[in-house]
Amino acid sequence: MTILLDTSVIIDYLRHKRGRREFLKERQKAGDKFACSVISVAEAYAGMLPTEAMATGEFFQDLECIEVNQEVAREAGGLKYDWARRGKTISITDAIIASTALAFDLELATDNVKHFPMPQIRFSQLPTV
Repeated sequence: MTILLDTSVIIDYLRHKRGRREFLKERQKAGDKFACSVISVAEAYAGMLPTEAMATGEFFQDLECIEVNQEVAREAGGLKYDWARRGKTISITDAIIASTALAFDLELATDNVKHFPMPQIRFSQLPTV
């Protein structure tokens, strides 16, 4: 199975927090692969400390980064629109990550489950530390 890593998981991995390195190693041993949206790449670099540049670059080299295509963008816009009509504001970045998970049938690893209220999204169980 391929797991889509949300930005929060990527940043925690790079900063050695909340057992994320161990989680990824365990899942990798179980045969899972990892991917991220190019949106998460942008978010990670936006919050990256200068001392993290090398490790960040190396991490993304080993990760499948999924680009935003027209299908993903159209679905993201629809998700944002539909949830706004229900009274729930979703950021466009989270809508794109959600639509990426749905379009490619990926499990989503995130610390921010509340940002993704879509019932059709499958979540990876992250350890709570």
